[in-house]
Amino acid sequence: MLPLRDSVPGRTTPFVTVGLIVANFLVWFWELKRPGVDVHVFRDGFYPCALHGPCHLPPGFHALPWYEGVFTGMFMHASWEHILGNMLFLWIFGNNVEDALGHVRFLVWYLAAGVAAMAVQTAVTLGFAGASAASIPNIGASGAIAGVLGAYFVLLPRARVLTVIFIGIILLREIPAVWFLGIWIALQAWTGGLSLLHPQAGGGVAFFAHIGGFAFGLGTGLVLLVTQRTRPQPREYHLR
Repeated sequence: MLPLRDSVPGRTTPFVTVGLIVANFLVWFWELKRPGVDVHVFRDGFYPCALHGPCHLPPGFHALPWYEGVFTGMFMHASWEHILGNMLFLWIFGNNVEDALGHVRFLVWYLAAGVAAMAVQTAVTLGFAGASAASIPNIGASGAIAGVLGAYFVLLPRARVLTVIFIGIILLREIPAVWFLGIWIALQAWTGGLSLLHPQAGGGVAFFAHIGGFAFGLGTGLVLLVTQRTRPQPREYHLR
């Protein structure tokens, strides 16, 4: 499933969401410069082993301290597909969460979601995957963006998402956001559990960062609902 847009117009200009997208692309273009993406990833990604070693890195590479790598890794990506997919989700769902939190608070919250996501992935890696997996760099904005999705899930349950669905044929459907996001997190949980039993099934994706980020967003979104008792109101659109 690929989202195209949601039914909730932003109430304010999403300065932080746009700024985060710009920052991610600037880092990506920097990664593309010499000596290349792979070198930048190995040099500046986040390593779980930096928190609890030893690290087994290629010769000439050293893990950044965890408190640096967790933030540098959050803005790095491995491919065009990786960054374009992440930024599409951030663009569609980020502005409404920014509306709910406010610009400055959203920025701090987004970074905290990324840290929470990386913490869950690190705990699973160190607890179940061993030293070799802990020496693989973790990169990408998807953990923080999963936090955005978790908050959106509770803040905008009546929103709808225009979605491209691939099931042998390509369908264009408007579906409830709770279904879209519920299916998304269910797939992360299913594939993450499968990757614990069969590591090759994970394809190098940090599924538990997605789960941790989503849980963080879900919890903080519920707190926001209880304390503010307000929701952004969805506005329906229809295809013509």
